[in-house]
Amino acid sequence: MAIKVTMPRLSDTMTEGTVATWLKKVGDKVSEGDILAEIETDKATMEFESFNEGTLLHIGIQAGETAPVDSLLAIIGNEGEDISALLAGGAAPAAEAPKADAPAAEAKNETAAPAKAAAELPKGVVVVTMPRLSDTMTEGTVATWLKKVGDSVSEGDILAEIETDKATMEFESFNAGTLLYIGIQEGNTAPVDSLLAIIGPAGTDISGIADGFTAGGTATASAPVAASEETKTAAPEAEKAPEAVGETSNGRVIASPLAKKIASDKGIQLSQVKGSGENGRIVKSDVENFTPSAQPAAKAASDAKPQESAAPKVFVPAGEVYTEEIKNSQMRKIIAKRLSESLFTAPHYNLVIEVSMDEAMGARATINTVPDTKVSFNDMVIKACALALKKHPKINSTWKEDAIIINHHVNIGVAVAVEDGLVVPVLKFTDAMSLSQIGASVRDLAGRAKNKKLGPQEMEGSTFTVSNLGMFGITEFNSIINQPNSAILSVGAIVEKPVVKNGQIVVGNTMMLSLACDHRTIDGATGAQFLQTLKQYIESPVTMLA
Repeated sequence: MAIKVTMPRLSDTMTEGTVATWLKKVGDKVSEGDILAEIETDKATMEFESFNEGTLLHIGIQAGETAPVDSLLAIIGNEGEDISALLAGGAAPAAEAPKADAPAAEAKNETAAPAKAAAELPKGVVVVTMPRLSDTMTEGTVATWLKKVGDSVSEGDILAEIETDKATMEFESFNAGTLLYIGIQEGNTAPVDSLLAIIGPAGTDISGIADGFTAGGTATASAPVAASEETKTAAPEAEKAPEAVGETSNGRVIASPLAKKIASDKGIQLSQVKGSGENGRIVKSDVENFTPSAQPAAKAASDAKPQESAAPKVFVPAGEVYTEEIKNSQMRKIIAKRLSESLFTAPHYNLVIEVSMDEAMGARATINTVPDTKVSFNDMVIKACALALKKHPKINSTWKEDAIIINHHVNIGVAVAVEDGLVVPVLKFTDAMSLSQIGASVRDLAGRAKNKKLGPQEMEGSTFTVSNLGMFGITEFNSIINQPNSAILSVGAIVEKPVVKNGQIVVGNTMMLSLACDHRTIDGATGAQFLQTLKQYIESPVTMLA
């Protein structure tokens, strides 16, 4: 599905931007993290990364042209996709764009107060607000502060890591000075444009600035603190132990977006590159000049770090109550909201069937003898589901208050467990994919999901979902429907046990499948017929090749 990319707000005071250079042209493939263009703000010329993957279908602002923030910058989607509707919407005057986008309109209203207050700020003092780091971001969580009150800040320094609704991203400073105030503590969440920090000359009196800041609703703030004597005396200690390479003490690699892209293209591990930037940050020239001879020293430093940073385990005496509070991440909040809505709005019921896996096991072993081919049992289940959905389209449906939408295309979502919860990347047009294509796609999507590298469009548009806990030894379970789907299949482990074949008790391999259905769209008999067809495909894999 095509996605509109708008002119980003790359600095706190930016109201319009100029496209200095396009690094992609119409028709080029775009991956998440690719540099789309260099955009000139009121302060600097900066690289603008893509948050999406696909093909660059349209450029709305040509190199050298200037346009307001939120103007149509580009459209990214599938190759050959019809974008006439988006272009019709994107052709409207930029001033009208916020009317179609409520969050954007709210953000503009919210920035009015700080803009007015900016004129009253002491000389050299800058108010930094919670940035909008993705197209759909409305609030952000500060995961980590990389600077503390009293630290010197240069333009381009990483101030903090901010967790959005899609990923955890580095936030660079657009200003130089001293960090005088932190408005949102680590682990706290606040709306876009809330007071994040104040930067200015050391020792500046900033009392009253935070109290007068009204944008973005409330935010948890620390007390205003200037660079204290304690901070000043601590600074030399920090200078005594700079990182040998571009890593923080917790092993996180600090590198510019362009350096990351070049390293990825060249297959270079950034943990092995010594950074020449501020705080050991890896920049473009570091990667371009990197030679393998630097690897042993970097590896030795890396191996030594876990021993240096090992924290003592918490001792809890027997019989004492001990609790730990873990702040909910944005992902966890979204999972809780969507699954609650699904369970409490859709009348769920479950159908369970047991399938023989003997033939499937033999077929998989044969398929995987083909060079460069690796097919899992889950891939075979996904393929069987895609074919069964074509025969039972009511399972592949969506409930609307005034109608039931039957999807005649098959896009299967595959549930993937990640550190913070669960994501569901989508295999588009799964019924047209071969088993090997499904296997390769699932491995790619799952790997990037765990590294938080999935584009938002890769998790949209599913018509049916498969969730597999068999690899954890779970034999049977029931899932909550991933709306707007009408059904989700839960796949258990393959179990070796006695079975009856031709009147004889023999050793066989079976697997339990549980189908959760939305009773508003799928009747019991319809769900049962789907499972019967699915069983036939899995028990006779050769029929999936017909």
